[in-house]
Amino acid sequence: MVAEHPGKLVEHNYFVLNLNEPNQIANTSWIKPGQVLREVTLTTAGSLACIDFAAENNIAYVLFDAGWYGAEEDMKSDATTVTIDPARSKGPLDLPEVIKYAESKGVGILVYVNKKALHRQLDEILPLYKKWGIKGVKYGFVNVGDQYATAWLHQAVRKAAKYELMVDIHDEYRPTGYSRTYPNLLTQEGIRGDEESPSLDQAIYTLYNRMICGAGDYTNCYFAERVTEKMGGRAAQLAKLVAIYSPWQFVYWYDRPEKSPSRAGGAGSAESVIKTDGATKFYNSIPTVWDDTRFMDGKMGEYAVVARRSGSDWYISILNAGDKRQVTLPLDFLKDTSACEATLYYQAPGKKKDVVSIKTIKLQSSLVLDVEANSGCLLHLTR
Repeated sequence: MVAEHPGKLVEHNYFVLNLNEPNQIANTSWIKPGQVLREVTLTTAGSLACIDFAAENNIAYVLFDAGWYGAEEDMKSDATTVTIDPARSKGPLDLPEVIKYAESKGVGILVYVNKKALHRQLDEILPLYKKWGIKGVKYGFVNVGDQYATAWLHQAVRKAAKYELMVDIHDEYRPTGYSRTYPNLLTQEGIRGDEESPSLDQAIYTLYNRMICGAGDYTNCYFAERVTEKMGGRAAQLAKLVAIYSPWQFVYWYDRPEKSPSRAGGAGSAESVIKTDGATKFYNSIPTVWDDTRFMDGKMGEYAVVARRSGSDWYISILNAGDKRQVTLPLDFLKDTSACEATLYYQAPGKKKDVVSIKTIKLQSSLVLDVEANSGCLLHLTR
């Protein structure tokens, strides 16, 4: 891959996809992108609260992560059962009832399965999950690196497609572009996401290099304390949701809806309650797939300006890891700026990083924005 600017490599990341065979799934109507909310309490009450929140906020899926069928690293844990890991939750969790309720609300259910159960039970769990009404599986802690591991994973993706199950491959698997051949592989990790509390310069490095390979499950955080303590603040999180591409975007990773039961410490704690305001309503509305992408400006590890289009709407993401910066945005690609409404979500000077300010902007042929140090902003253009 060759380009005049590193960002153009990201803009043309379909190169890796095109090294693979064309789509082999005749009917792809069941493969649907969208935002995903993790259920962090592993309880029926928490599940119903998550489903209600997802349905009210246009979030397509709710994920049950590690612990729903037992301790994930225990060889005795059975992924054909709902057996809560007591180290993670006291339960109870009535998963069949939860799936039924989710279907009535138009919300899909996804489940995590660790490699220990995958290798023992894959041929058993896939038809079972299809019967249960599950929409997709997150493959966890998979083996990676050698040819055998990759071949096994690709076979596991093909087997999931047979039962109309979408897949997210987690941990160290790097994208190979196999999503072109089997598009039920929506995303994969192979990325130092928000679970690792990356600094904003690290997130920008990730955008410039890892995203050349394709979609990355970044586990975007929003209300968790790490956002303001270790990362670039909530305005930057909005910008990252556009900059870091993934057809499944996992949002509010350490947060829970207000009606969900709390527990002491860790995921589901009282400190990470989702609060609804103008910024979070916008956060919930950001698309996960795009019709056009343009890497407008930036410098490796320092800042990045990425514009993405969904329908007639443009989302321009600015991430700034260094000192306060003035960014000039040429808007000639819009042709007629007078027909656009522009809303800026940003960190205002003097405001804390947990506050997202919102203002309407009048557009001209170009736009100059002041971006606070170690922060970000997101410009939404509508016609």
